[in-house]
Amino acid sequence: MATGTQAYGESWYWDNRYTNEPGPFDWYQKYITLAPIINLYVPPNQSILVVGSGNSAFSEGMVDEGGYTDVVNIDISSVVIDAMQNKYRNCPQLKYLKMDVRDMSAFESETFGSVIDKGTLDSLLCGNNSRQNATKMLEEIWRVLKDKGVYVLVTYGAPLYRLRLLRESCSWTIKLHVIEKLASEEKSDNPLWELTKPIALNYDGSSVEETLGTNPDVHYIYICTKELSGNADVKA
Repeated sequence: MATGTQAYGESWYWDNRYTNEPGPFDWYQKYITLAPIINLYVPPNQSILVVGSGNSAFSEGMVDEGGYTDVVNIDISSVVIDAMQNKYRNCPQLKYLKMDVRDMSAFESETFGSVIDKGTLDSLLCGNNSRQNATKMLEEIWRVLKDKGVYVLVTYGAPLYRLRLLRESCSWTIKLHVIEKLASEEKSDNPLWELTKPIALNYDGSSVEETLGTNPDVHYIYICTKELSGNADVKA
């Protein structure tokens, strides 16, 4: 049986974790810090899918503070889904479903206008069969997104490690934003990098290191737009 980080793709690992750690927890960033980028790319009047939602308060923030009206949350753990269904039973804007992001066949193709991912792709990349599982996940996200729909990927993965994976899975048009990791605790009045301004991004991502320096203390936010026609590309 896999243990530690290798088990991140297994439901039993997350069932155990959420049983032992039932309190709310947000991976990487909270809604308050990411709200400007979410508001920029995710219209409030569409169906939104949050993958690997866990017991995060992020979706609650989208509804209460952002005015979003249809946020569907999926997670592989039945323990956390049961808990969140009960917690938000009186909030029709939030729906919680037990589902594996690698197989979302319960959803028809082109169902959602946006998909938001904070750390789920990273989790799969830490586990067994990481490349295969990550590709399945990205292909499913592509399938359930509408044409011109946006996949918002919040990750610790720099372009050197993420661009090739994204490009080889599907035909995305990609923009890159960054946010300081310390911003996860509170909204900064003087951020080092302007969240809503894209970072210059060339094909192999080397331009990012030129802009940010080596090993910047940031989370990367890839804005991946589904393109059914024309040539998708990496854009600054």
